[in-house]
Amino acid sequence: MIVYNTTYTMPEDDARNFVIWAMESMVPRVVEHGLLSEPRLLRILSHHDQETECFSLQFEVESTALLHKWYTQQGATLGEELTKMFDGRIVGFSTIMEKIEN
Repeated sequence: MIVYNTTYTMPEDDARNFVIWAMESMVPRVVEHGLLSEPRLLRILSHHDQETECFSLQFEVESTALLHKWYTQQGATLGEELTKMFDGRIVGFSTIMEKIEN
């Protein structure tokens, strides 16, 4: 199982609107698309200064091939939407991780 994590950093003033957009718009659209599942939005409590907020948005996906397919079909467009909506004030970077099963 692959975990697709994107860490976002933003000014405190944008945090509330980001959470609303992520939970009410982005996450439902990603899940509805059908390739990614198990969404988790987490606030990062370490590694940020007093004027920013940081969040981790995670999804699970069966393989990196399916993740690539999702990204080309939907992910790139959602990233562009986020950039336009917040006028470039939100910065994100993605990490692809493999879940270790017992």
